[in-house]
Amino acid sequence: MRVLIAPDKFAGTLTAVEAADAIAEGWRRHAPDDELDLAPMADGGPGFVDVLHAAMGGSLEAVTVSGPHGGPAPAVVLRVGETAYVESAQAAGLHLVSGDPETASSRGVGELVLAAVAGGARTVVVGLGGSGTNDGGAGVLAALGATSDGVLDGGAAPLAAVSSVDLSAARARLAGVTLVAASDVDNPLTGLFGATKTFGPQKGIGEDRIAEVDGWLEAFAVATDRRTSLEKGAGAAGGIGYALLTLGATREPGIDLVTSAVSLASRARAADLVVTGEGAFDFSSRAGKVPYGVANVAAEALRPCIALAGQVLVGSREMRALGIESAYSLVELVGEDRALGAPADALADLAARVARTWSR
Repeated sequence: MRVLIAPDKFAGTLTAVEAADAIAEGWRRHAPDDELDLAPMADGGPGFVDVLHAAMGGSLEAVTVSGPHGGPAPAVVLRVGETAYVESAQAAGLHLVSGDPETASSRGVGELVLAAVAGGARTVVVGLGGSGTNDGGAGVLAALGATSDGVLDGGAAPLAAVSSVDLSAARARLAGVTLVAASDVDNPLTGLFGATKTFGPQKGIGEDRIAEVDGWLEAFAVATDRRTSLEKGAGAAGGIGYALLTLGATREPGIDLVTSAVSLASRARAADLVVTGEGAFDFSSRAGKVPYGVANVAAEALRPCIALAGQVLVGSREMRALGIESAYSLVELVGEDRALGAPADALADLAARVARTWSR
């Protein structure tokens, strides 16, 4: 049997590469003669650059940029010909925010773009996801040369005092460069479905602070480009999507970009079964997440798709609406302590058990 293994990361425990290896190890315990094709995936968030490098090759350039609170943050630029790929989570990721999230800046992401352009890139693809910042991308604009009558690189808090923003220097700096925002979400910048309301709590912004912080971003949008703040993807990565869109970026779902880069469609057609996975499989997976994207590819290839996840938080009806035949929970099999304490071994155990059902 030919099995395509195409998981996302299991956030906080396993990278996509580690997850694919663990699933393969467990699957081989029960079905050692099956042909396994490993295709680690990403949707623009953490692991985006690593997955693309594994699929496309290219060269990695190590750089140091500003972290959310001004300290140094190590990052890399992936160069493939005249195209550079960078990952916003490396400069503004949730794991880098150690202080007040309302003062966390996305400046380092702008510095990553500058590093890519300085190296000769004519196209810069920015993976969006996993950010700990919520400054509307103001820090990105500041790093690229935007000016204002207030502070742009101090997080969301100073944006209430910003009444005008001049993007001319930033646009001049990127003249002749194509920007692509690889986003896994389609939220606008502000409002009921905006960056702050939807993602603020997971970044440490208290429920009692949501309305005020959202108001700061609304004021920033009015001072910068109100119409663009309403576009799909403007709320990605705490508004980094908005900053890129104001500079003329096109938006492409990160999962589509990675799917193309790893030739997933042709690999699915060569398989009998497609296996995907992520840390928490829930209905939000429909919003550009890896399992939904992989399931779509499997459906087009007329192949069944199953999911292995840390937790499965949808019922069978919702699961099938996402294109997944069956989903299996790591926590249900081994318990939360082992799922978190020995994730690779636990995932391998789950894969071995699933193989008994699906490998023929």
